Amino acid sequence: MDNKKLVAYFSVGGDTAVVAKQLARAAGADVYAIKPAVPYTDADLDWKNTNSRTSVEMRSNTLPEIDGKLDNMDEYDVVFIGFPVWWYLAPKIINTFLASYDFSGKTLIPFATSGGSDMYKAEAVLQAAAKSAKWLPGKLLNGDYTVEDMKEWINELKINN
Repeated sequence: MDNKKLVAYFSVGGDTAVVAKQLARAAGADVYAIKPAVPYTDADLDWKNTNSRTSVEMRSNTLPEIDGKLDNMDEYDVVFIGFPVWWYLAPKIINTFLASYDFSGKTLIPFATSGGSDMYKAEAVLQAAAKSAKWLPGKLLNGDYTVEDMKEWINELKINN
């Protein structure tokens, strides 16, 4: 019997949402959008402004609040966690998500979208934030991945047993 899967993702521009929904189809997974309690504005997302909300968040240990909570996290065995890469890391709201649930005994798999950065540094930070989980290697999934490509990756992960 397959493990029950969830694709949880955070997206502000829509790219990560598109990839997350495509991954959910490929994995036969449920989908959950991680949304900030206070939505980001264009000014908040200005990474060139050192005083913008995202710039301040990424430099601090403050975790932004999430709007809502998934009541049935205990039902999932495998959780894909998606995000855009910010400053070579996952946005701090992903750390909020990881701190919001007990991931003991669960398999976590990060995936990201990026305009040019890789995600290796993000993976290390996330693994430290949820040490009780089993982490599998993540993947940068920009728009050129098809559902078939994603199915191949999922098969390589060996999570369907």
